[in-house]
Amino acid sequence: MAGLATTAIVELNQTANRFKSSIVIRIDNKFIDAKSILGLSLTLLGNQSYRLEIHGPDEAEAREAMLAVFNKHGLSVESA
Repeated sequence: MAGLATTAIVELNQTANRFKSSIVIRIDNKFIDAKSILGLSLTLLGNQSYRLEIHGPDEAEAREAMLAVFNKHGLSVESA
């Protein structure tokens, strides 16, 4: 099973948890709560393309921070 490095998953989770906004990572027809370390660990694979969906009071800041983590780890992401 080829998953993301633990450091990428932990960093995505920790970054998401800094914000009040809802942060969801969409992969095809799956929706993963970025604040759930278990959800991230079980579903994220490095060779996929992700869609980031963020809604809430601090969504601009959350989007910027999450995109930075995705880019840092070389993950393909688009933002809704």
